[in-house]
Amino acid sequence: MAENKIRIGIIGGAGYTAGELLRLLVHHPFAEIVFVHSESNAGNYLYDVHAGLLGDTDLRFADSFDLTAVDVLFLCGAHGKSREFWAANPRPEGLKVIDLAQDFRDESEGYVYGLPEMQREKILGAEKIANPGCFATCIQLGLLPLAAAGLLHGEINVTAITGSTGAGVKPSATSHFSWRNNNISTYKVFTHQHLIEIRRDLGLLQSGFEAAINFVPVRGDFTRGIFASIHTGCPLSEEEAVALYKDYYQDAAFTFVSERDVDLKQVVNTNKCLVHVEKHGDKLVISSVIDNLLKGASGQALQNMNLICGLPETTGLLLKASAF
Repeated sequence: MAENKIRIGIIGGAGYTAGELLRLLVHHPFAEIVFVHSESNAGNYLYDVHAGLLGDTDLRFADSFDLTAVDVLFLCGAHGKSREFWAANPRPEGLKVIDLAQDFRDESEGYVYGLPEMQREKILGAEKIANPGCFATCIQLGLLPLAAAGLLHGEINVTAITGSTGAGVKPSATSHFSWRNNNISTYKVFTHQHLIEIRRDLGLLQSGFEAAINFVPVRGDFTRGIFASIHTGCPLSEEEAVALYKDYYQDAAFTFVSERDVDLKQVVNTNKCLVHVEKHGDKLVISSVIDNLLKGASGQALQNMNLICGLPETTGLLLKASAF
C-alpha cells in the first residue's frame, strides 16, 4: 500500500465524469488533487461547476498544468481529445495515465484495457489504462463468464437502457429535459461504438468468437444507470449457469451474482455491477446493471488507479446505493 499521497491531475475537468471523479477523490484517503484543468472554467472554483463539491474543496480550475508534478493523470475529455493531448504534451517517464475516452481502448500505444474482472493482473503492471465504455462494461460483465467457458456460439441479443447523463454534460436535443422527460427512444441500433470493444474482448476470452451481437441501445427517462437485458442460446441448466457465474466472479471486488431479479436502484451511486441469470427454454437470459457514471466511468477509473498504485481495490469506493 502506498504510504504517501498520490498526486492527481485531471484534464477536462468540467464534465460529468470529471465531476464524479472529483466527488470520489476529495474523500479518498490517499489522493491529493494537484490540478484540475479546464480552459473554459479557469479561475472558477470547482464547486461553481460541480455544485455538489461546495464545502468539500476550495480548489479552482487551472488554465495550465505541470505533468511532472503528478503521479497519476486522468484524461476526462471528449473522445479523440486524448490523442490530441499527447501529440502536444510528452508524457513524463513514470507518469501513470487513466484515459476515460475511447481513444486507446484497442490497447494501442501501450495502453491496457481497464476491465478488472477480465484482466486484473495485466492492469496491476500497467502505467497506461484505457477505461472501458459504460455500455461495454455493463454488457461484457453479463457475458464474460460464458466467453471464458467457450459458450458463446449463437446470436447474442442485447437491449440496454441508459440514463441521460450518458449523453454528456452539454445539452442536446435528446438530453434536454422537456424531450427526455416522459419519453423513450432507441439510437445507434446495431451500430453503437461500444460494440467494437465488446467484440474484441469477448474474442480474447473465447478464441474464434464470431457470433452476431445484436445491440439495441435505449435512451431512458432517468438520469443515471444502465440496465442491460441479454439473451443467447446456452446448453447449461439454470443451476449450472448460476454456478458458472458465481465461480467466475468469486474474487471480483464489485461484481456480484444475484439470485433475485435486479434493478437500477441497487447500483446507482455505487461502483457495483449486479448480474442475474435465468434459463428459459434453450435461452439464457442475463440482466446486468451498473451506474453509468461510476462502474461505467469514474468509479472504474478510480478502481484502476487503486490497482496500479498498489492500494486495496475498494479504497474510496465503498459507496451505498441510493435505494430511495
